[in-house]
Amino acid sequence: MRFILLTVLVALLVVFLNPVAPYWVVMIGILILSTLLNPNGLGGFFGGGLGMGLTWLGQCIYLGIVNSSSLPDRMGELMGLGSGTSVIALTGIIGFLLGAFSGLSGVLFRGVLQKKPLDVYKG
Repeated sequence: MRFILLTVLVALLVVFLNPVAPYWVVMIGILILSTLLNPNGLGGFFGGGLGMGLTWLGQCIYLGIVNSSSLPDRMGELMGLGSGTSVIALTGIIGFLLGAFSGLSGVLFRGVLQKKPLDVYKG
């Protein structure tokens, strides 16, 4: 449940914060969300990654359809990727990685902040 909640909240954060702030501010927001929701390690990784990656991918596709621009095709040729679809896929992958490592960082940060009992017999 926390995984789905994290994914939805990350997607909303990216949609509303990305147009007015740089990507690293969004990454800090994902870190804070992941710290507060406290998913497990894989849940934080994939929740942040899917939320940001799918949102970036969706925004690229939406802007490409609405604007009917040839810029993705030109950038694909300039970068040696071939077509604009490759540039859009690369954007989604980069968004996934940025969000995933931000979510994982939040989970690990929460682990650092939690106190661990020192005097408990552990067998």
